[in-house]
Amino acid sequence: MVRPDDLDPQRLPSHVAIVMDGNGRWAQQRKKPRIYGHKVGADSVRDIVQSSREIGIGHLTLYAFSAENWQRPAQEVSGLMNILKSYLVSELEEMEKNQIRLRCIGDIDRLPDGVRKVLLNSIERTADNTALTLNLALSYGARDEICRAARLLAQRCRDGELAVDSIDQQMIAGHLYTAGQPDPDLLIRTGGERRLSNFLLWQASYAEIYFTDIMWPDFRRDAYLQAIQDFQQRERRFGKTGDQVRRPPT
Repeated sequence: MVRPDDLDPQRLPSHVAIVMDGNGRWAQQRKKPRIYGHKVGADSVRDIVQSSREIGIGHLTLYAFSAENWQRPAQEVSGLMNILKSYLVSELEEMEKNQIRLRCIGDIDRLPDGVRKVLLNSIERTADNTALTLNLALSYGARDEICRAARLLAQRCRDGELAVDSIDQQMIAGHLYTAGQPDPDLLIRTGGERRLSNFLLWQASYAEIYFTDIMWPDFRRDAYLQAIQDFQQRERRFGKTGDQVRRPPT
């Protein structure tokens, strides 16, 4: 078991992103409806958010509902929206008390009116909090996000605000949903699958990726700390050689 004291506070990821996979399969293994897995998964969200706050993670992005998830059966989508709304209502006081700032990435215009209203209220109420930024990826797809950034930049060029030759990586990043936040250092996917599923494709270019067979409803504090400990044991080179990274500064 990994304890917080086992982690190097100087080598914590500044931004952790998580694909919360396995809720439905977890429930089906227990002869329960898929929505039951999502309900239990909300407890894992609470545990991971609290753990992130306690150990000093600055940014946490959770893939809560993808743009492709709208294709799921209407009953499951409705159930997911109800769980989301209940979570936002129940956690607002805790977010305010623990200085957690809520943000959302994705096309929130597609969310039901009641859910969107609660979401925007929580975002407004927590806007000045500084301990942890919690990004919920809702109705989110990375390719859609990049296309949106391209359209915004194209509009600025057409309006004469921007020269085409001035567009660089930093400018594109500044037009993504995550503008102003550091890129993820660590991307975790639970549930045994090994793919990105259209999640933070631009931002995760240099993220360390951690796959685990643990399904999301069972992914709690101990498993999370183990993922961070694994991250701290990796050598991040960013195109350099290992000798260059390990060489002490002169």
